[in-house]
Amino acid sequence: MPPVELPGIRAVVFDLDDTLYPEREFAFGGFEAVARWLTQRMACPFDPARRMRELFDTEYRPRVFDQLLRELGAGPTRSWIEQMVECYRNHQPRIALYPDAEEALARWSGRFCLALISDGPLPVQRSKVQALNLESRLDRIILTDAWGLEYWKPHPRAFREIEAVWGVRGNACVYVADNPGKDFLAPRQLGWQTVQVIRPGAVHADAIPPPGGQADRVVSSLSDLLLTS
Repeated sequence: MPPVELPGIRAVVFDLDDTLYPEREFAFGGFEAVARWLTQRMACPFDPARRMRELFDTEYRPRVFDQLLRELGAGPTRSWIEQMVECYRNHQPRIALYPDAEEALARWSGRFCLALISDGPLPVQRSKVQALNLESRLDRIILTDAWGLEYWKPHPRAFREIEAVWGVRGNACVYVADNPGKDFLAPRQLGWQTVQVIRPGAVHADAIPPPGGQADRVVSSLSDLLLTS
């Protein structure tokens, strides 16, 4: 993909998963934690962590734990699923920024206001932010679940807060994210510029955007995003 040049930028706002770091790194670490928990409670004739990694790239991705238990002959029970989900969400993530994301944050620090807007269960997203040391790299971090599920994207509240706090509006702001299914509708409605970053193995790259929710530009690396104020 050719480089994308965006002039007149004051605020650069990022999504988190599959934008700044690979989401499957978090998922696979969670599978390892669940596998350790599971093997302490039942005999497993195969490696459950490896099987969950395989299921992640199939139609069973939204129901990995259910399918795993079926294959183990246990049958998914609500109690077991709830405990596996808790184990997954509470594991200590071992994740790292994409190299181009780390370089971009360093390059744009001090030149633009840098922020994060991310959905997801609050304790999980906080643990990712901490593991990636984003508090020291970004000027503002908004985890929408702190307000409740109804404020997850595409709700515009987080984007409006960025505008209010920094006194920026419209095309002086750019949102960089990965999921066309929900990420770009609200900022586009506010007149922001939007950029989808499509990475190998990204979970939501092929999501179908709602009407008006397609990103303005597409890049395969943040190194291809050239911003000027």
